[in-house]
Amino acid sequence: MSSVAGLNVTSTASAYMTAGTSKTNTKETDTKKETGKEESAGAVYDKTSSDSDKKATYSINKMSAEKRAELVKQMKADEEKRQNQLVSIVNKMLTGQATKFKQADDSFWSTLAKGGFSVDAAAKKEAQELISEDGYYGVKQTSERIFNFASALAGDDPKKMEEMRKAFEKGFKQATKSWGQDLPSISQDTYKAVEKMFDDYADSKKVITETEEA
Repeated sequence: MSSVAGLNVTSTASAYMTAGTSKTNTKETDTKKETGKEESAGAVYDKTSSDSDKKATYSINKMSAEKRAELVKQMKADEEKRQNQLVSIVNKMLTGQATKFKQADDSFWSTLAKGGFSVDAAAKKEAQELISEDGYYGVKQTSERIFNFASALAGDDPKKMEEMRKAFEKGFKQATKSWGQDLPSISQDTYKAVEKMFDDYADSKKVITETEEA
């Protein structure tokens, strides 16, 4: 009984020790593996960062003269495209405004009547509503649409906004040419309203700059 018991105890202890040693070795091996992974990962990270930095520096500082010229050319083309967009929209808005203003005038319908055309009371009423103070083609709404469009194209850049002012003035001249004579008073008033918006915008930027410098 005791020998059997001793044998059992010895065998159990031996098995436990073997298992413990195996577990310890496994832990050490796992630890080394994990440490190796961390060291390897650290080495990879550092290498990647270094290569990335070198690549970024190369991209910025090593751009060829041809690439730089191409970039500048593209930027100028984009700027010109935005200005032409404003010129076109101003031309269309102001000639449309002038047309509605003319249709709202009694003399317009009188002239048509003399030519044998009947007076369309509904069209006349619609034109009068469109050019009213709060109408779509009124001074307020038309000037705001033009200025907001210019602001969207310029992206709140004071220098670009001045370019948009020039584009607006060019569009006004084109609208006058399309109309064939001086634009009606409502369009002249719209021109003044837009110019004032540009002035107010420029003044607001001057105030911000002066405040920052102070």
